Order: sequence, then structure tokens, then C-alpha cells
Amino acid sequence: MSMLSSIPMETLIVWGAALQAFLIVLFVWNALLVRDVKAKRMRAIQQQQKELQNKSLAAVKHGLKRPKVMGFVNKVVKKLNVLRTREAEKVIDDLAQAGYRSKEALNIYFFFRFSLPFAFGALAMVWLYVLGMGDLQPMGRMLVAIVAVLIGAYAPKIFVINQAQKRGDALQKALPDALDLMVVCAEAGLSLDMALKRVSKEMMGPNPEMAEELSLTAMELGFLPNRADALANLNKRTNMEGLRAVVGTLQQTERYGTPLAQSLRVLSQEFRTERMLRAEEKAAKLPATLTVPMILFIMPALFIVLLGPAIIRAVAVFPNF
Repeated sequence: MSMLSSIPMETLIVWGAALQAFLIVLFVWNALLVRDVKAKRMRAIQQQQKELQNKSLAAVKHGLKRPKVMGFVNKVVKKLNVLRTREAEKVIDDLAQAGYRSKEALNIYFFFRFSLPFAFGALAMVWLYVLGMGDLQPMGRMLVAIVAVLIGAYAPKIFVINQAQKRGDALQKALPDALDLMVVCAEAGLSLDMALKRVSKEMMGPNPEMAEELSLTAMELGFLPNRADALANLNKRTNMEGLRAVVGTLQQTERYGTPLAQSLRVLSQEFRTERMLRAEEKAAKLPATLTVPMILFIMPALFIVLLGPAIIRAVAVFPNF
């Protein structure tokens, strides 16, 4: 304390200003820093490759230190004993289609599936009965509480479905480009495994979702005893009509030795035509879609601009009218 009192006030002010300037520069630099999403994705895929290899080789499980929150979630889900049910198998497929494949994701899903109804119901009860918000009849309050519980029960499922739909749309858009690259790799003499790895590397920037799926399929083709299982897993993870056609072509190539490049070229042309037709359909729907926004937002402003001066002059000429 005596040491601080011996320092002049001007010096302390200068040090404080310098520290503040350093923190501001650090904050601005952190906000403007461009993060390498591609490297993060590659690290995630490599980590998943190690997990798949360990699982296939039946390695000894090792204990990992998890955060306390994750440990609590795992404990609650284990007490509920829902991981061995048929519902859990279906949820695993749904989470895989949404891009979540770890066991922790399954535990988190079931934890929120069982805890959110109680949390939403408790919040509704506190809001209605304790705080007295909302001038409702007893039956209306009960209905609001029931609706809150239902929202909490279905919120995790709706979230997973929404994520799966977004991921499916991204995969559908990138499928023709991925097939073109696979055709080039096949004509260059690469095997199916190497072609998938090369295409996944090239697709990492434009479409990380497609790159991740193809990379996982290439890894499974490398170490699974039955190569057909790797292609079937791709079908299960994506659940897309386009990729089912691609998987069928790859399985036919693996089984009968048919030319891979020619089959993929035909599929790529079909998917490009389909994508063009979807774009033309959206363009044809655009005038009808813009009708309501034009009526609500553009027409009132247009009437104000056209009739506003006339109304102002009429009021000025006939003030007592």
C-alpha cells in the first residue's frame, strides 16, 4: 500500500490509460480476426476418424475428464435408462442426419427432452400464479401451462428436424459439384476410397457438410470389413434421395465392376437438370410471392407520394372544408 502511495498520480493515470488502450486493441483485434473454419473442420474429421478406428478395433475404453455439467447430464440420462430403447436408435439416426454423431449429443438430447417440459411448466406456473402476470381465467391459465409443457416436450425434436433439413438442403446443393469432381477423379484412375478423400478435401471450403460426409465414408471404406456397410451408413446419415441414387451406383460398381465415371456423369447431369428446374420453379413463383409485400409496403408509400401533395394543397385552399 505504501508502495502505491509513493507512485505519483500522473503515473497511475498513464498506466491506466495504457492498459485501457491495450484492452481495446485486443478486443478489436479479436473481433476482426478471421477464424480458420476449414482447419477446425479438418481437426473434427480427424478426431472422428480416430474414434471410428478405435471402435472398429474394440480398443480398451479410457476415462475422460468431462465437465461437471456434462457429467450431471450423463448421470441423469443413465438413471432414466433410455439409451437401450428403440426410441434411442431412431434418435441416433435423426441426430446423425442433423450432423450430431457423438454419444454426448444423444445424452444432451434426452436430457432436454425430459427436463424442458418441467422447466417450461414451472416458468409458466411462476409467471401466471406467483407473479400474477396475465389477466386470465383459471381455465385459461391451465391451458397456457399445458401449452408451455408441450412446447418444452417438442422443442428438442423440432430443433433436430430443422437442423437436419438445413443440412439436407446444403448437401443437395453440393451434390452435382461433388459428382463432377468424382468423375474427374475416377477418370484419372483413382480408386473409390482415394476419390472420396480427394473430393472431400476439395469440397471443404465450398460445402463443409458434403466434405464431412464423403470423408467419413472414405474412412469407413478403409477399415470396415464390409465395404457395403460404409455406403449403407452414408445413406443412413443423410436420408436423401439423390445420395441414395449415388450409393446405389457405387454399390453396383463395387459388386459388378461397372464403369464408375460414366454412371456418375449421368447422375451428375440429372442432378444439375433437377437443380435448374427447381431454380426456374422458384423464379416462376416469385411474382405471386411478391404480391402481398407490394400491397402491404410499396402501395401505401406510392399513394402517399402521389396523393400527398394534392391533399396538402386541398387543405391549404379549403381550410374550413
